[in-house]
Amino acid sequence: MGQARTLARWALGAAAVAVVLLLTGLGGAGVLVLLGAFVGLACSAVGIWWFLAHRGPLRVAGALLAVGAPLAVLVMYAVWGPWLTALGALASWGVALVCARAALRLIRDANGGPARPRPKRRSRPKRPVLIMNPKSGGGKVAQFGLVERAEKLGARVVLIDPSVETDVAAIAREAVADGADLLGVAGGDGTQALVAAVAVEHDLPFLVISAGTRNHFALDLGLDRADPTTCLDALVDGEELRVDLGSVAGRAFVNTVSFGVYADVVQHPEYRDAKAGTAVEVLPDLLQGGGGDRLDAIADGVRLPAQQALLVSNNAYAAPDPFGAAVGRRPRLDGGKLGVIAVRVDGAAQAAEMAVLGTQSTGLNVLTAARVEVTGKAAAPVPPPASALVPEQAPAPGAPGTIAVAVDGEALTLPTPVVCTLRPRALRVLVPRHRPGVIEPQPPLDWRRITEIAFQTTSRSSGS
Repeated sequence: MGQARTLARWALGAAAVAVVLLLTGLGGAGVLVLLGAFVGLACSAVGIWWFLAHRGPLRVAGALLAVGAPLAVLVMYAVWGPWLTALGALASWGVALVCARAALRLIRDANGGPARPRPKRRSRPKRPVLIMNPKSGGGKVAQFGLVERAEKLGARVVLIDPSVETDVAAIAREAVADGADLLGVAGGDGTQALVAAVAVEHDLPFLVISAGTRNHFALDLGLDRADPTTCLDALVDGEELRVDLGSVAGRAFVNTVSFGVYADVVQHPEYRDAKAGTAVEVLPDLLQGGGGDRLDAIADGVRLPAQQALLVSNNAYAAPDPFGAAVGRRPRLDGGKLGVIAVRVDGAAQAAEMAVLGTQSTGLNVLTAARVEVTGKAAAPVPPPASALVPEQAPAPGAPGTIAVAVDGEALTLPTPVVCTLRPRALRVLVPRHRPGVIEPQPPLDWRRITEIAFQTTSRSSGS
């Protein structure tokens, strides 16, 4: 395909210009400037580690280093005056990424590669039942008049009482027994997952209303998080998507399951009202004092020993890309694979390595798997460095054979081993036809493939 070949050549040319500008456009200081940037990044990571893992003077020093290192790099740039050259290199690199992705998309589309399935139009549900949490998202149900809007569209609304413990799954099953032909939730991801499991059990469509705090599931469905009333448009003009539903120890999840440090922090009752403060107070005990769990896991046969943090997601999150639209998002929810991010940082040096090398560092594993098994706590905890500040009293470890787990942000304790799997395309999600946040899955950025496209003949590139 001639257009793809042209774009691939533009991508390679722009990337070459960026490299030449960095290495020669800055004069003899070009390499030194690049080295200084990497050193500043590593020092900032060390500072963040000291701030999170220690208390007292070392925490203060960490905060100063985390802020001071990037400022020092900016001062260095200002003194040597490479601003225009650096901006030119950044612009060239941006052009290279845009052209490379466009070329790969053209080749993928021409070859019939995987694309987002077209949603199916669905008739209007006759007896929809929507479960709403009035406290979710700081009171979005009342703020946006969701009850009145839903009832006007013919839905029956069940308001749960946030002051008492409520079994939302039982409410959903009762609604099904009464003849509901659609189940929906205005609430957080944890509540969404519980009702979604009932919808799958009875093969009913499910409606997501973005009335939670973060609304990760709604975000990745392309729904409007700023105005949850638009989600109700699906009741009169809806399309049906088939998406995967995660399962952890038999409990459904729509977003993530966290093990290790984050799960331990979430267990503290004060976390819900003071997230940042609680994390800063508790993390030194978990990272250095031996209070946190080190966990052994297996992802499709790949062993992940003594991990400090393990995040398992319903489909993988997009890789960081400053020029991409999918940062912090899952480009698709029907890929049939769990996303896995495993982190093990044993000290400041490894934190610096991770900041510089990313997924190539020894402490970070990013992969996908059909099955993830957390077998339990690591048999031999890694001792803290001699310089670590040992807390006077560390939190008591969990009971033998159990570990802390955060399922869609909800704190649980589960017996080991804990198994995470997916039910591919099991959930029927009814969405409005207009979804402003929909993004097309991006092909992986492969520069070897870009080079092949750039120097292929037209006949080969169109048929490859």
